[in-house]
Amino acid sequence: MSSRYRPLKYREAATILANLGFTLRPTKSTGHEQWAKVLPGKLLKVTVSKSKREFGHDLIRYMAHQAGVTKKQFYEALGS
Repeated sequence: MSSRYRPLKYREAATILANLGFTLRPTKSTGHEQWAKVLPGKLLKVTVSKSKREFGHDLIRYMAHQAGVTKKQFYEALGS
């Protein structure tokens, strides 16, 4: 993994999703959260673990895919 695509912490992933227009859905009694965004004719849902560990390359790529963006766009949504 290049330094351009470093591992992300939970808080960073949550910030990215919020910046992409996702909202946190009510949580159940699990260690996972569902973030959702409604588009015309489509509902996007991203599952995020509230883990204390950093998210690695594969998990970040999967979250970006669920969000309907590229990995590059996912990271860009974090800002500076």
